[in-house]
Amino acid sequence: MSDLTIHPVEDGVILAELSRPPENLFSIELCDSLAALLDDPPEGAHVLRFRSTGDVFCLGRDRGGSTPAEVRAEAEALAGLTRSAQRTRLVTVAEVQGDAAGFGVGLVAAFDVSVAVRDASFRFPEVGIGLAPALVLAWLPRVVGRREAFWLTATGTPLPAHRAAELGLLNEVVDSREDLAKRVDDMVAELRSRSPRVHADIKDMLRVFGDVGDERALDVSIDRLVVGSLRRGEG
Repeated sequence: MSDLTIHPVEDGVILAELSRPPENLFSIELCDSLAALLDDPPEGAHVLRFRSTGDVFCLGRDRGGSTPAEVRAEAEALAGLTRSAQRTRLVTVAEVQGDAAGFGVGLVAAFDVSVAVRDASFRFPEVGIGLAPALVLAWLPRVVGRREAFWLTATGTPLPAHRAAELGLLNEVVDSREDLAKRVDDMVAELRSRSPRVHADIKDMLRVFGDVGDERALDVSIDRLVVGSLRRGEG
């Protein structure tokens, strides 16, 4: 199995599985692969079901860049995948079987539907390595509010799944992995009973009618993430 396995369309559903143990980190290549699928889905695709293998969902991204160009390339890949998730005609469903951190939480938030097991937690650990999470802050305040966004990113405090659902990061919380798979099965079936065209229209309207600052915020966040990453060693 490759790091990201994309199964053929089956009854309108594409299953994408991330398997990059132990942390299921996203690389530039993985961001580009998933973004390409979202930007140009195969014929007959309606729903993308995304899940991970192992104990965690996704604990963020690779941090291999040391030069400005390398760090910018990483930031642009993350922002590009976020944009693709927002713009795709596919209905995106995240099946969250374990903890998520950093960009992993961003994926959960960017997808149209996200369901998690009760013992999963969600956190933004960047403050612990001397970095303000610019890409996260481009969207998090609009989901959970400014005060919660500040506290979560300023402290790195883990957010329990039930609280994540209350704040709007999740649609639902279930008790076990078995319950998770069954609930996502049911939700995907319900989505498939409706019109893909209408779903695409709804997604487009939500984007167009939403806060017009999203695009600008993502652009600015790239520069801020580059600068912040290069200044990690400073106080």
